[in-house]
Amino acid sequence: MPEVSVIIPTYNRAGFLRSAIRSVLNQTFQDFEIIVVDDGSIDCSAKEVVNEFRDPRIRYIRHEVNRGGSAARNTGIKASRGRYIAFLDDDDEWLPEKLQKQIEVLYSSPERVGGVYTGFLILDRSNERLLRRWIPSKRGYLLSELAKENCIKTTSTLLLRKECFDKVGLFDENLASSQDYDMWIRISKKFHFECVEEPLVKYYMHENKITTNYENLINGMESMLEKHHYLFASNRRSYSYRYFILGVLYCLWEKDKKGRELIFKAIKLYPFDIRYYFNLGLSLLGVKTFKKIKELRSRLGVSLLLRKFVTK
Repeated sequence: MPEVSVIIPTYNRAGFLRSAIRSVLNQTFQDFEIIVVDDGSIDCSAKEVVNEFRDPRIRYIRHEVNRGGSAARNTGIKASRGRYIAFLDDDDEWLPEKLQKQIEVLYSSPERVGGVYTGFLILDRSNERLLRRWIPSKRGYLLSELAKENCIKTTSTLLLRKECFDKVGLFDENLASSQDYDMWIRISKKFHFECVEEPLVKYYMHENKITTNYENLINGMESMLEKHHYLFASNRRSYSYRYFILGVLYCLWEKDKKGRELIFKAIKLYPFDIRYYFNLGLSLLGVKTFKKIKELRSRLGVSLLLRKFVTK
């Protein structure tokens, strides 16, 4: 049996998938299986990419209809044979020592440590330009940290004991976004986390991402606020910031009246953040002006603003 099961969900991104698989095959730690879960791709090219590698460690599973990233990850978990589970989004890549460094940490950690996450590099997909480097620092019992923000970030950085899913269940398929954040909260109630303070994942920015789908982001954030209300409300400042982000998203989605209501709510909860007032005033200039100025203020659009609470 393989030590690690690497689960790669994919949907209509065969070109990205090829690079993701190659980054796993190039790992210094080689005791793994790769489970590619094709979430109902219309172009049917994912299977062709898998067949190109001719590697018996790669398994291909297909959903006949698109069911979403959580369902694809859950299918991979159910099919996995490894003691440990790692996830890689089809548009991300691993650096060669990623698995090796994580497995060494888990081998030397007590069983209460359920997983190890790493840092990552944020890159522009079009030209490989480095946009930002993120290095983790939080370890141990992280529930109070996760009440403030998603300090673990994206699924592509995690290596988890399979036991975590036996204890807390699978990914919530009803969430439109933030399914990973929800999972980290649930795991943190049962296990501790460790981290490798190095960027070992390439996280690519491009147009075809969930972080540019405002409707999905809004639905996911609203569901998370309902599901984890008591946890989030325990930290008033970050709780208010969640409503601020939600208000910004509504404005970007061209629903500025709803956006202003939520920014007002953020101000009532925590009236000491000048960004709330700036964005409230900006929303009064109209949605086109709001979106234009937000884009000018950040080459990454809304993505870095959101990274505290949501991922792909």
